[in-house]
Amino acid sequence: MAAVEIVEATEVTDALVEAFELLTPQLSSSNPPPTRDELAAIVDSPTSILLLAVDADSGAILGSLTLAWFRIPTGVRAWIEDVVVDGEARGRGVGEALNRNALDRARALGAKTVDLTSRPSREAANRLYQRIGFIARDTNVYRYELG
Repeated sequence: MAAVEIVEATEVTDALVEAFELLTPQLSSSNPPPTRDELAAIVDSPTSILLLAVDADSGAILGSLTLAWFRIPTGVRAWIEDVVVDGEARGRGVGEALNRNALDRARALGAKTVDLTSRPSREAANRLYQRIGFIARDTNVYRYELG
């Protein structure tokens, strides 16, 4: 089993676009893969980091997550969003490596907390988050649909 490296996407390449064409349907059945321009907006954003799990031998992108952060009156907060690992790479520690790297980066940015959400049906992901140290909060999460 090849080692996995976690890297920050700094440019939009054909390989990145192709990876998201493969990964996005594994994350969401209701959202299309991001376009090249949408990926560029994420990569170029001053308030988010697109992390990629890359197979050290082949260079294949095995998974990704986005770390977003923002300042509010009570401090810097961070969110982990859209964690996805290719089905062929699951069980190799890819998700854990992505999340631990994101936590290290959030800490370096001065974040006081890092939040994420995960559907209850994603049982393996939820076990991973708890094993890493995330604690389920007693809160309501609300969503307002804008369009």
